[in-house]
Amino acid sequence: MEKETIVNPLNKIKVTPLASESFGVRSMCTLVETPDVVVLFDAGISLCPYRFSLPPHPIEFKTISNLRRKIADAADKAQIVTISHYHFDHHTPSYEDWIVNWTEANETAKQIYQDKMVLVKNPKEKINASQRQRAWMFQKTGGKYSKSLEAADGKTFSYGETVLRFSEAVAHGSEDSMLGWVIMATVECFGERFMFAPDVQGPMSSHTLDLILQQSPTTIMLGGPPFYLGGFRVESAQLEQGLKNLSRIVEAVPTVILEHHALRDEMWRQKINSIYDQASKAGHSIFTAAEYTGEENLFLESKRKQLFRDSPPSMEFKLWMKTLNNKKIDKPPI
Repeated sequence: MEKETIVNPLNKIKVTPLASESFGVRSMCTLVETPDVVVLFDAGISLCPYRFSLPPHPIEFKTISNLRRKIADAADKAQIVTISHYHFDHHTPSYEDWIVNWTEANETAKQIYQDKMVLVKNPKEKINASQRQRAWMFQKTGGKYSKSLEAADGKTFSYGETVLRFSEAVAHGSEDSMLGWVIMATVECFGERFMFAPDVQGPMSSHTLDLILQQSPTTIMLGGPPFYLGGFRVESAQLEQGLKNLSRIVEAVPTVILEHHALRDEMWRQKINSIYDQASKAGHSIFTAAEYTGEENLFLESKRKQLFRDSPPSMEFKLWMKTLNNKKIDKPPI
């Protein structure tokens, strides 16, 4: 497929995706810079612990290690760090974990959140039990290093000519989702609007769609429908609703960066051919995060079986795999 040239409608707002499914991990971490402020959105990154009954391949571990460094460098530039919700691919925990989050106890989270203004999803309202527990733990650990920690749901913050506006809490997918709620954010500067809409899964919710369209974003980074969960965790009708609402967005928004759950399915591109056609007819563009930054897509999780087949891991790594049921798991030999 011929590479599409990016006609970027943003001049005052610089958007730099740092980690995402098209970079080979689970994340939507993005650095946004304006002349007034630098915001690091959702500084979390994860790997799926088991996909196709396989742990992450050494290439996946190398990738998350490299991207962790990119996020750390970006955190050094940012004044503000956000948490849209408390899943670990959207915020960084403070315990040691070399399988899912690639974190060193205390140090990894401390480096990201220390001396920052941290704007978070409300830890007490519109939140399910598991995320409430994680939110409480974050406040006691990584959050304690912040300069300030504030619930941002429905709030607006101004920095010179830049406005940072957060939505009310919206569904993590469909309105009846068991996965809880997230907050979206819009950065506006000199008439340009970048919107960050993580984990809305399409959006599946028509209410979420309405909130997005009300913001009239110039560019949006959007979590798409979770095709890989279709038929066993997500109903076909919900995926269809997500695609229907996504079609409304690509018709209204000049540049859509489509990411996250949608790209975990190896056939994702074929499943949204009609969406690309609709965007093209409107004169609009769809990119993955990697494409938006001019890089090649690196889909690793959905190709995990192929990775193990085509690039067999070392004997040392295979021996390490046998320790995965231990209470303490050492850093993998990569």
